[in-house]
Amino acid sequence: MADDGARVACVVVTYDALPWIEQCLASVAGIETVVVDNGSSDGTVDVVRERFPQVRVIESSNDGLAAGWNRGIAETGSEHVLVLNADAWLVEDALSRLVAAADRHPRAAAIGPKLLNPDGSLQRSVRGFPTTWRLATEYLYLRKLAPRSRSLNAFYGAGFDHESERAVEWVMGACFLLRRNAYDEVGPFDERFFLFSEEVDWMRRATDRGWSVVFTPEARCVHVSGAAHGGRLYRENVRGHLRYLSLHGRPGEAERARKMLRASLAVRGRIHRGERAGFYRDAAAWLGSGDVDALLRR
Repeated sequence: MADDGARVACVVVTYDALPWIEQCLASVAGIETVVVDNGSSDGTVDVVRERFPQVRVIESSNDGLAAGWNRGIAETGSEHVLVLNADAWLVEDALSRLVAAADRHPRAAAIGPKLLNPDGSLQRSVRGFPTTWRLATEYLYLRKLAPRSRSLNAFYGAGFDHESERAVEWVMGACFLLRRNAYDEVGPFDERFFLFSEEVDWMRRATDRGWSVVFTPEARCVHVSGAAHGGRLYRENVRGHLRYLSLHGRPGEAERARKMLRASLAVRGRIHRGERAGFYRDAAAWLGSGDVDALLRR
C-alpha cells in the first residue's frame, strides 16, 4: 500500500459524521487525507484532530457535497484522489486494487469498488444514467413488476451482476477513485448540486468527453447507506434528478419528469405511513410549487 499511497490522496467531506468517521479514516491510514468539514456540530472536527493528527482538516461553510469535494481535491496534487464518504470504509487492500484497476483502464475517469452493507451483503452500486422513463420505473414501482427485465430496471444497472470488472454508466459516489487528469479535463464537480446526483453529472460529462467509468469487484468498501441524511433530504434527491435532466436530457424532459415525479410521490404519500410518507408528501408539494426552471432557481 505504501507505493500506491504515494499515488493517491483521499478526500472525505463530513457533516455530523459521528459515529463512522473513525472507521472511515482508519481504513485510509498512511495516505495523504483531507477532511473538509461542512459545519459539523457533533464534535466530528475535534475527534478527527484528536484521533488522526496527520489528517488535514478544512473547516468550511456547508455549500454542499460537490463543493466539499472540489475544495478537498484542490488541496491535493496526487495522480488519483480517493473520494470516500464519511460513512464508508475500505476493506483490506481495496486501495491497491482500485489503483491496479486504474492502471488496467488508463481511460477510466473513475473506478468504483464493490459496495457492501455493514452486514456484508451486496449494496448495488452500479446505475444507469437517469431519463424520465428510467425514473418512472423506480418511482412508479414498475421495476417490481418484472425484476429481471432490462427495460424496467435500467436505472438500477439492469441485471448487472456486480461480479465482473467492466465499464458502466455510473457508480454511486460513496467511494470511487478519481483520476486527476480526467478531473482536470472534465472540470470540477458542479456545485449547483447540493447533495445527490453530483457524481452522476460528473461521470456523464466525463463519458461525453471519451472517458469511461469502471466498476471492479476486486476492491471492496463498506457503506452505511443513508447514514449522512437518514432520508431527511429527500427533496434534494428529487432536485438532483431534475437538475441532471435539465443539463443532459432532451428539451422538455426535466419538466416531464417533474410532473411524473409529483404524481408518483403524491401517491406514495398516501399509501405509505409514518416519516417516509412525510418525505414523499413534502417532495410532491415542492414539485407542485413551480415549473422546473423556478424550482432550480430557488
